[in-house]
Amino acid sequence: MKTGIGRIAVALAAGLVGVTGVQAQDAGPFAGGKTMTMIIGFGPGGGYDLWGRVVARYIGKHLPGNPNVVPQNMPGAGSYTAASTIYNISPKDGTVMGIIARDAALGPLTGQPGARFDPQKISWIGTPTTETNVCISYNTAKVKTYDELLKTELIIGDTGPGTGTRSYPKALNAILGTKFKLIAGFPSSSDVFLAMERGEVDGICESLDSVHGKRPDWIPTRKVQILFQGGAEPNDELKGIPFIQDKAKNDEERQALLFLYAGQGIGRPFVAPPDLPPARLKMLRDAFTATMKDEDFIAEAKKQKLELDPHTGEQLEALIHKIYATPKPIVTKIGELIQ
Repeated sequence: MKTGIGRIAVALAAGLVGVTGVQAQDAGPFAGGKTMTMIIGFGPGGGYDLWGRVVARYIGKHLPGNPNVVPQNMPGAGSYTAASTIYNISPKDGTVMGIIARDAALGPLTGQPGARFDPQKISWIGTPTTETNVCISYNTAKVKTYDELLKTELIIGDTGPGTGTRSYPKALNAILGTKFKLIAGFPSSSDVFLAMERGEVDGICESLDSVHGKRPDWIPTRKVQILFQGGAEPNDELKGIPFIQDKAKNDEERQALLFLYAGQGIGRPFVAPPDLPPARLKMLRDAFTATMKDEDFIAEAKKQKLELDPHTGEQLEALIHKIYATPKPIVTKIGELIQ
């Protein structure tokens, strides 16, 4: 009898080991209680931080093993610090992903300092939205229209290289003759918004959804004026607002503006290290796609006034290759303008 019980015990133990082995295998890189790190390339409070944290709250339930996803803010150099860390340092096992600036992908192409990564090799996971950038001025500013911006200086906040808060106004000053004066040193756009309310700066060039999310009353109550919009195409929400590409005076300026605003099609990109095993890359992309369809995620995005227009990692990867096929003279010109 003891022998029979012993055999049963051994069989049960073997079965448990088998179950544990299957569970560990199902958990993939998150076996043994590993967590996922979600690196956010900016400080707390901005649009990237909000998107990063919302995705972090839901993507874990669509990953094998349902890991806890821990957000980690890594501000610096307009998210070049985060992108370079993900590319060069983070483990290539699927346990790390992050969100970087939409325009960071242009950094290595235009020779920006601190952009130590290759956008054609980094793993593109997806974006929850595409973007429209707006340059706005506070209601106390002297500049209230695009035409006035060609004659009168507008002091705006700048959150660092690689971001639209710097690259767009710097380039537009040279290409179209706008009169932006940039004040650097702001960790996030939230800090610029506070500075606008305090009268320390007059405006910012920022994504439309970020303005809606952080100050939903600003545009409806005319607390700010939208001077113009920029993106892959005009936003239907902004009928009557000048589209900056239409301000080009010749083909060369038009090509330069198209390349300058190419990042708007990249949206709020989530990336992972390069050279991931194909199965791990598919795992992250599938989980991201599933998150975009998650009813709870969609409900929270609407609650946070975040506009959903998701694109897959494959779509972003194709867009990056298209951007990197831009004629070199245009790339060189824009690179020099946004240094």
